[in-house]
Amino acid sequence: MKCYRKILRIPWTARRTNQNILQELGMKERQLLKNIKQLKLKYFGHVVRHNNLEKLCLEGAVEGRRGRGRPRRRWTQDISDWLGFSVREASILAQDRDGFRSAVWEATSYKDAP
Repeated sequence: MKCYRKILRIPWTARRTNQNILQELGMKERQLLKNIKQLKLKYFGHVVRHNNLEKLCLEGAVEGRRGRGRPRRRWTQDISDWLGFSVREASILAQDRDGFRSAVWEATSYKDAP
């Protein structure tokens, strides 16, 4: 919603509801996050289907000790959270393009809240 407010040049101090902003943009739901999720998941499927440097970086591990503080959120954590599988299971599923497409569609479609 912050990006939508920026596009419309609405200051954060303005008291406008999210529904009002979506109506002004002519949208029913928040499409930006859905599009980002879809693109990220599609790129993951593309990377794991090919043997290249990106796949090596994705599956590789760095030796040594990690730095102090809370660990940063990893790219693969988003993938496993959105799909509901581990990264290993998701990479196996990505070998079947049609099955992976349906899993991506399922992960990015909004469910109606009761």
